[in-house]
Amino acid sequence: MADLLWLEPVGGAAGDMFLAAALHLGVPRDELTRHLGALGVPGWRLEVRDAEANGIHGLHLDVELEGPQPHGRGFTEIAALFRQAPLPPRARQAALAMLERVARAESRVHGVPLEQVHFHEVGAVDSIVDLCGAALVLELLGWPRAVASPPELGQGFQKTHHGVLPVPPPAVLEIMQGALVRPGGPQGEAVTPTGAAILRELFEIGTPPPFVPRRTGYGVGTSRWSDRPNVLRLTSGDRSPAGGELWLLEANLDDCPGQLVARAIEAALLAGALDAWAAPVTMKKGRPGLILGALAPAARREAVAHVFLRETTTLGVRFRAVERLEAERELLPVETPYGPVRVKVGRLGGEVLNAHPEWDDCAVRAREHGVPVKRVLDAAAAAYWKR
Repeated sequence: MADLLWLEPVGGAAGDMFLAAALHLGVPRDELTRHLGALGVPGWRLEVRDAEANGIHGLHLDVELEGPQPHGRGFTEIAALFRQAPLPPRARQAALAMLERVARAESRVHGVPLEQVHFHEVGAVDSIVDLCGAALVLELLGWPRAVASPPELGQGFQKTHHGVLPVPPPAVLEIMQGALVRPGGPQGEAVTPTGAAILRELFEIGTPPPFVPRRTGYGVGTSRWSDRPNVLRLTSGDRSPAGGELWLLEANLDDCPGQLVARAIEAALLAGALDAWAAPVTMKKGRPGLILGALAPAARREAVAHVFLRETTTLGVRFRAVERLEAERELLPVETPYGPVRVKVGRLGGEVLNAHPEWDDCAVRAREHGVPVKRVLDAAAAAYWKR
């Protein structure tokens, strides 16, 4: 599985363009729609078709409504829906964080409390599908390091239900505060609020490290620009097939409640750590304590260190460079009597070293069929080795 994802907002960035680019890259459509269908939001479907812009072939995606929709879903209602949705934990947290970015921006721009921010019926469904879908894309790709080139936000003016507004839209500028952007761009809205939230929450904005490109996908937008193709390009690749330098971060804790340690581990992973953990240790004066640890790429070292300082009682974080030998990883779907399950396969030099079914998939299948999870795990492992 590729360990780097590079996003280029050539003509702009929007939620539907990102999902289209991901599908064109090779993200399984059936897996994506299965997870989205489990959200419990009725009356919509994904319409995906071939498209081109300036001779570049890609995919165009629309969220088509079917039947009446509730009018004006609010932030509070959508956030509750996300929290209750049967999504993988990291994808759920990322979707919630993106939703909150959009809602807080709208709250500041329009001067209303966060709880009073509403999405009209079309926009609500679009936002739900785009934000959850974007988080699921990273989940299905195994949460590689994700880097986005600084976007041009567009220029000029646009008509909205609030009247004529400048481009970039005020909400987009709010969401992009603190990130690197480039002034100018096409005449019109190039980056939508949803697109901005995806850039800020799922991607580092900057220049990717040297890597070997493997696959590229193009999401084609609706508008047509005179000076560039309106496409969003997504490239996956490998930074270092055999291994690479990483940073080991640690903090000693002897006065931190367990709930905060659990939250710190979760937050470190969301901040880009490749792994995070806590281990018991005996500290000075014989006091029991914990070592909170994480493994992070160089570009996420500071973000993960800040999580340790912000989420726990520690006053310092130590880190050192480490190297590791990595097995090549790939997620392969297998069919079991309980439904499809992905199996994570590890290889080194072409030799299969490990093949382990994905826990979240097995847990879902077990709940659906009312059987123990271990039975689904055994069936998935047997299906892989029989294949």
